[in-house]
Amino acid sequence: MNRTSGRILSGISVPDTPLVEQALVYARRESEPYLFNHVVRSWLFAARIGQLRNIDYDAEVVALGTLLHDITLNERFDGPRRFEVEGADLARIFARQRGVDQRRAQLIWDSVALNSIPSIGLYKEAEVALCTAGICLDVVGLQYELIPAAEIARIVEEFPRLDMKRRMTGCFSHIAEARPETTYDNFVRDFGERYVAGYRIPSSVDLVSNAPFEE
Repeated sequence: MNRTSGRILSGISVPDTPLVEQALVYARRESEPYLFNHVVRSWLFAARIGQLRNIDYDAEVVALGTLLHDITLNERFDGPRRFEVEGADLARIFARQRGVDQRRAQLIWDSVALNSIPSIGLYKEAEVALCTAGICLDVVGLQYELIPAAEIARIVEEFPRLDMKRRMTGCFSHIAEARPETTYDNFVRDFGERYVAGYRIPSSVDLVSNAPFEE
């Protein structure tokens, strides 16, 4: 873990640097309160998992990856690419403009772009894996048992969920309706199929069968 000045937030030790503070300000400005609380909880969960597992990681990268991972998740989203990629680009620009080197900025990009794909993200670099773990724990309870229940309760008490399930469902449904082409190969498809009238996905079977090659 990189040695940065730290502070205790909801009982969890996290870095307290100008870069992290600027990311907090940016996330708060761009996010609705429920979503800001979500990204902070994701950060705290990621940091705590890293501590419990004694993982060596870049704490500023994990902070930015979690705090900025949903910067484009709102009902104003209009693409043109899937919201995680749009958000990853914004997070990388934010980091590079503040002097973060290319390698660390790319880790932040990967953390944001892969945050909803644990089948990949959990097997990448420690920073990406921790961001994925913290985010997925808060959204779907993945690996919920890793953190003691009392610690989770304290984090949720200080950063309450504020009807997150319903609010997030609304955002995903909006994306499926407004930009369906960005959802066919990812989890937002499930929200389109359940909540958006007329939503139809192309079949991967047809895509393979119709590839423009002679066999």
